[in-house]
Amino acid sequence: MKIVDVSYERHDLRLAEPYVIAYERIDRAVNFVLRIRATDGGREYEGMGCAAPDIPVTGESPADVETAIRDVIGPYLRGEEALAYARLARDLPAGVGPSARCMVDNALHDLVARRAGLPLYRFLGAYRDSIATSVTVGILPVDETLERVREWRRRGFTIVKLKGGASLAGDVERLTLVRELFPELTLRFDGNQGYTEAEAIEFSARARPLGVEILEQPTPVGDEAVLGAVTAGVRLPVMADESLKTLADAFRLAQHERVDMVNIKLQKVGGLLEGLSINSVARAAGLEAMVGCLDECSLGISAGLHFALSRPNIVYADLDGHLDFVDDPYAGLFHLEGGVMRPGEGLGLG
Repeated sequence: MKIVDVSYERHDLRLAEPYVIAYERIDRAVNFVLRIRATDGGREYEGMGCAAPDIPVTGESPADVETAIRDVIGPYLRGEEALAYARLARDLPAGVGPSARCMVDNALHDLVARRAGLPLYRFLGAYRDSIATSVTVGILPVDETLERVREWRRRGFTIVKLKGGASLAGDVERLTLVRELFPELTLRFDGNQGYTEAEAIEFSARARPLGVEILEQPTPVGDEAVLGAVTAGVRLPVMADESLKTLADAFRLAQHERVDMVNIKLQKVGGLLEGLSINSVARAAGLEAMVGCLDECSLGISAGLHFALSRPNIVYADLDGHLDFVDDPYAGLFHLEGGVMRPGEGLGLG
């Protein structure tokens, strides 16, 4: 199956509601969609993948991704054998950042799964056919937080992740009021690197009676020993997010027992192949996994969903990045009802 053409689209997407995390305010995002066209026996197939560059997370600007597509990815892929997708994804030339790598990897997987006549999650193993996702509420004043949670609850979601890390007292206040008003919700909390070790331990002591399920990345990435000390010193499960960007990170975190869980975002690790390898390390270490996302249109979210459905220890999903876009160019690739995600009926990514 020979690759005959590589093209791309750029989408400048606006969020209906800007959100704030511990280190920045976000009101828009740029996504790229790569299209890889291949022929086999006179028939033509196409695979598509999404890149969502984010300088704090992936280290790439939109200009970096666009340059990589034009100058590196297109020339590298044209004329190659698409069924050698593992080699093509692994051997991308240096200088291609993780979200651009993810885009190539996902497009190749989409292409090969379509050629096989299967939805991607079935191509990958189909451990399950649905998963519940959380929805995220950024750092907002108390009244706005409660209104946002109320709206998500009205739309049927049962798992809410609150962002925090800017104020320990404010975070606990918001969590307490959300719990009082919505006792049925599953609550998760993401510190986005905003706490010191002492603050993270104090937060855990105050949040555990509120039934918080997960404490995600409470401390900065610069010192994993601090993250490990928090994990050892609290009774909430601690999850690595920004601390986990590579397979080597996963091995080191597991080897030194720094965390209880890992958040695998395909955009930050470089795609499905790397995500599957990281998940294998996590599984071997007895760590549960969550599949997360950046600000991705439904094409990128679909890749995360198919990945999440393929492996037994991926028991959590945070795949809500598409929900706030004013105009999602790939809406409809999967089903989302009552907070539960199911793949569509289409081949590949749908």
